[in-house]
Amino acid sequence: MTFIRDINSEEPSSSAQHLALSTQHCFISVVVPTYKRPELLNRCLTALFMQTLDSSHYEIVVVDDGPTDETRQVVLSWSQKSGPRVRYFTNDTRHGPAAARNRGWQAADGDVIAFTDDDCIPAADWLEVGSAPFADSTVQGISGRIIVPVPIAPTDYERTVAGLEHGPFATANCFYRRGVLAGVGGFDERFTVAWREDTDLEFALRAQGHRLVRQPAAIVVHPVRPTRWGISLTLQRNNIFNALLYKKHPLLYRWFIQPAPPWRYYVTLIALVGTCIALAMGSTWAALLGVAVWLGLTAEFCLCRLSTTSHRFEHVVEMIVTSALIPPLAIFWRLRGAFRYRVVFL
Repeated sequence: MTFIRDINSEEPSSSAQHLALSTQHCFISVVVPTYKRPELLNRCLTALFMQTLDSSHYEIVVVDDGPTDETRQVVLSWSQKSGPRVRYFTNDTRHGPAAARNRGWQAADGDVIAFTDDDCIPAADWLEVGSAPFADSTVQGISGRIIVPVPIAPTDYERTVAGLEHGPFATANCFYRRGVLAGVGGFDERFTVAWREDTDLEFALRAQGHRLVRQPAAIVVHPVRPTRWGISLTLQRNNIFNALLYKKHPLLYRWFIQPAPPWRYYVTLIALVGTCIALAMGSTWAALLGVAVWLGLTAEFCLCRLSTTSHRFEHVVEMIVTSALIPPLAIFWRLRGAFRYRVVFL
């Protein structure tokens, strides 16, 4: 993996100089990983340049995880404007957001590292409000509030993304002292997608006894991007990383993430497999029983997903199809994760 500073590399790095600029605010490095989303990155940088915090008190570190000329031009244009210092780094190939964030905070000058994502819009006072709790020297990490605007009747995917509003220490909006990041080695780069890597870091810091606090006044808006049909099927692959998180923090995983295995998925799959076996053996009544159990559980799952989401015809069709396919896919990826990471994870 290569790591190159392309923009403003001639400027000296001096945390002490920056910290001396203000007695009220520590110097902050905002780390923004990005991957082939120049329009969204431009929107995020616009918000970061509009911060109420004096521009001499923070810098912006963009890490391009699989660089493109379009992304580089966006960052270059902002680096030439009056405002906070903008620095640009690249990875030669895609390694995932955890690796990109590590590259960013390791190269940053700030004693406080603020994380957000390229598809997010920080409020104007985000840095000023979010960094305020660090006036207490015992505070090592801060989690802000994430707002996900969704319609009254969202799609299933929109409702899933809206779950970020209730997830503490999501990397769309959190702050850490640089020293505690170094103490745990930053993000675990085995989490190669944007899933559970932030929770893993939070659990690691809590296990070491660091004080992490909430700051709801520090707001980041996370709009939901349009996505393709059947995205919920693709997302089942994230169960691999659930297995990794469970291996590292089994008690915290069961306490905060999932108190028990998804037994309904297993029963649904067993009913489906049992039906196929019964048909192969010529047992009609056993096959009918298996079909009835499978249809009942699948219908209940589908109706549950539709109870708080859109009833548009195309969305209902998507929920019917994906509700039938999610249980076997989820179990497949969970067991694959258990095998990969050598952990008993059902």
